[in-house]
Amino acid sequence: MRVFQVEGDWGMENLKLSQRPEPQAGPGQVLVRMKASSLNYRDLVVPERGYGSYTGTLPLIPVSDGAGVVCDIGPGVSRVAVGDRVCPTYFQNWIGGEPDLERLTQSLGGPIDGTMTEIMCLSEQGVVKTPAHLSDAEAASLPCAALTAWSALTSASHIKPGDRVLVQGCGGVALFAVQFAKLLGAHVTVITSSDERMEKVRQLGADETINYRAVPEWAKATREITSGRGYDLIVELGGEKTLPQSLRCIRAGGTIAMIGILSGSAMATSLGLIITRQVRLQGVTVGHRDGFEAMIRAMNQHKIKSTVDRTFEFEALKEAMAYLRSGAQFGKVCIVH
Repeated sequence: MRVFQVEGDWGMENLKLSQRPEPQAGPGQVLVRMKASSLNYRDLVVPERGYGSYTGTLPLIPVSDGAGVVCDIGPGVSRVAVGDRVCPTYFQNWIGGEPDLERLTQSLGGPIDGTMTEIMCLSEQGVVKTPAHLSDAEAASLPCAALTAWSALTSASHIKPGDRVLVQGCGGVALFAVQFAKLLGAHVTVITSSDERMEKVRQLGADETINYRAVPEWAKATREITSGRGYDLIVELGGEKTLPQSLRCIRAGGTIAMIGILSGSAMATSLGLIITRQVRLQGVTVGHRDGFEAMIRAMNQHKIKSTVDRTFEFEALKEAMAYLRSGAQFGKVCIVH
């Protein structure tokens, strides 16, 4: 079967279209014929061994997110049946409960082989059924981007009707966060880079938008939006360059959900604001299977859809990665198998 894998040595130049034998399902395992994958920023880092020893060993099939159809099951499998549409879970061993090192290190796309393959062999505990109203590409966007946003709103914080949420950008996590926050009854502000994106994200439900290129001191601009109170939750995706402003517009006792470090990973801000305003700075790394299935129930109930910007053919993985790296996308970049 065809796979993309990093082979020989680390580096994007060693990410190649290759062949592997088809796997066989053992006891408690399922085979999933992959139909689509979707890219996250993480997938640009893994081929360069950007997570050190946690990245895994070579050869390694990259890409964490995907969706497919169960094509065979091993003895004792009861969670799914042949023909079911499923997504592999990002953390294969995190079913529920609190995170620990073992649960947080068994992730697809490094160190475990990822979704850029024709057939995956997985534990039945590591798949969830996908919403019927989503296409394969839309479903492939759920395991990381959607679940991260869901976890930020329901686990890292507990958003309720009337709360105010600020979301940074218009990537996959951000657009899911907008939709989920509106589902929970929150007022949503989005900061983004263009008037065109502002209009698009308003169509998804955003109540207020700020063009951070036109208004670099966007924290000041939010004071009128919140009547000076600040936000209950900020979905922090920028990191180094955005966190200082986030700390100026979070309310006392509010939560900053740290998800991305797209503008840098250094802590270049005053820690005093965290202490004196009793701000909760909470890291969010995707989530567990129980949360995934709760999210899917909500998506089914309210027919929430993924925002797919562009799809690429299987052979064009590197072109898709280059497009993601450009930052030109509005929503998810997907691969069809």
